[in-house]
Amino acid sequence: MTDSSTISVAFYNLENLFDTVDDPHILDDDFTAEGTLQWTKERYENKLFKLSRAISEIGYETINRPPSIVGVAEVENKKVLNDLISYNGLKDLEYDFVHHNSPDERGIDTGLLFKKGHFEPLESATVTVMVYNPENERDFTRDILYVRGNLHGEMVHVYVNHWPSRRDGGEKTDYKRITAAKTLIKHLEEVKQTYPQGKFIIMGDFNDNPDSESIKDHLLIDGLFNPMTPMLIPTQQGSVTYRGRWNLFDQIIISTNFFATQGKGLKFDRAEILSERFLEDWNERYEGFPFRTYAGRKYIGGYSDHFPVYIVLKTS
Repeated sequence: MTDSSTISVAFYNLENLFDTVDDPHILDDDFTAEGTLQWTKERYENKLFKLSRAISEIGYETINRPPSIVGVAEVENKKVLNDLISYNGLKDLEYDFVHHNSPDERGIDTGLLFKKGHFEPLESATVTVMVYNPENERDFTRDILYVRGNLHGEMVHVYVNHWPSRRDGGEKTDYKRITAAKTLIKHLEEVKQTYPQGKFIIMGDFNDNPDSESIKDHLLIDGLFNPMTPMLIPTQQGSVTYRGRWNLFDQIIISTNFFATQGKGLKFDRAEILSERFLEDWNERYEGFPFRTYAGRKYIGGYSDHFPVYIVLKTS
């Protein structure tokens, strides 16, 4: 399938895309030349080079063109997004972006890249996720980015997510991601009151698998479908690894009206994980895993610790 009647929509966790400047308002000290990670201009530019190439390749073998929109996670600010779309692999592809600052203590946000002429943003907002720890203190996590716009002439509603991490353990932190799911659905239902026939694309790093409670019980309400559910094979396939096993934290969920068989409009075709050889670690011990930038504090020099995911849509 390489004709002009298909497009792709992607998501990519960029693994800590920080600039090299210390921002006194966030916890980014490690990502400076003097910090523990020795984050130099050369390392930053190497990452921009690699990520810009990776994004330009998403879906290319499938439809012979780069993605129309790309949700991204773990970006520090507007500067890094501007640097990214201005770098080698993307600078001639006419990308722009939507971004809002989040209250995350580390300063990492979500964003939406889009190809001019493919997507026209009409409205954007942040959806705040209010999470509290057992001591009833707020846990400042990433906002959900909401963007309404015209994708190849059809209005869509896009949510870009980066849900609370599992750093303190999956089960102990389940409630945080369940809160994120409920928050998103509440906003989606409000949007539906104005746009009852709306088409929704919910993408992100959910820090949960398709069969996790937050996804299957709290996000997949009537009218939403997760095409990536069968794609996780813990011993063979996923988007991110932990202790040698695959997880599929990176997912793209769609509303079921993308399956409509009658009339014109965008229609779902397939879902994919981009795990091309150039994105994989070549170290024999970790061969086939994502080629990451850092392993702990050790600089590896790769792309990201996540693979990109994408869906293909037919246009008509």
